Amino acid sequence: MSEAMTIPPLDDAPAKRVPTAYFIDDSATMREVIKIAFRRENIHVITCADAASALAQFEQTRPDVVITDVIMPDQDGYSVCSQIKENPDLRGTPVLLMSGVVNKSVADKAVSVKADELIRKPFQPQELINRVKGLLEPKSPTPAPAADRTASANALSNLFAPAPPAPRSIAPPAAPPASAEPAWPRALAEAFAPRPPAQAPTDTQPNAAPPARPLPSAHEVQKLRVEIAHLELLVKKLQTELQIERQYNQALETQIKTLAEFE
Repeated sequence: MSEAMTIPPLDDAPAKRVPTAYFIDDSATMREVIKIAFRRENIHVITCADAASALAQFEQTRPDVVITDVIMPDQDGYSVCSQIKENPDLRGTPVLLMSGVVNKSVADKAVSVKADELIRKPFQPQELINRVKGLLEPKSPTPAPAADRTASANALSNLFAPAPPAPRSIAPPAAPPASAEPAWPRALAEAFAPRPPAQAPTDTQPNAAPPARPLPSAHEVQKLRVEIAHLELLVKKLQTELQIERQYNQALETQIKTLAEFE
């Protein structure tokens, strides 16, 4: 025979407050997955299909953290983040932005609206839970130095900053062209430019031939081919991301059906 010893709770121990997290996404599948994922966490999750309904509930239930998709039907996530950071009562609320595409442009916008985190979709639910817990951790009362704050604000932007230029060789650099515009776009434009109408021969020049159109050089043709190959690579990359997004949504729907059957 075994006995279990139960320690009674202390009456004077203060009850720990449950933080509230808002999840804003127009995808019903994503909202259901997040509610299931946070079910075992000590975090109260309020899901909203659009930005307007979430902003309207902030006055009734104050958010401790806001997770919002960047692309939504009424307002985008950047607008939601700006309104939170400009509100004197909510400016200290952490905001986590979700985006299907994360590049330097998206990171720069996230920094400009003072977003605290940026996560790429699709993501694993546990990854989002870890990010939210990190944002809910109490901050140090000592203010960070100005240099640290600047580095933190530019972290997302610097992540996608272009690589530094390679060191120049000892030999003197070649002289720049007379025009700042690249040569190959001009050659491409000239190749498709309409030809001027033929002029009737004059008395002074009875057999004058039209001026010959300069052909693009081999270097310009090579640049054009490189640019075309780069554009084809971008198209393939976007097609791959769309395929991954579709597969991820199918996997989430299967997971929801499985969890519903167990319940």
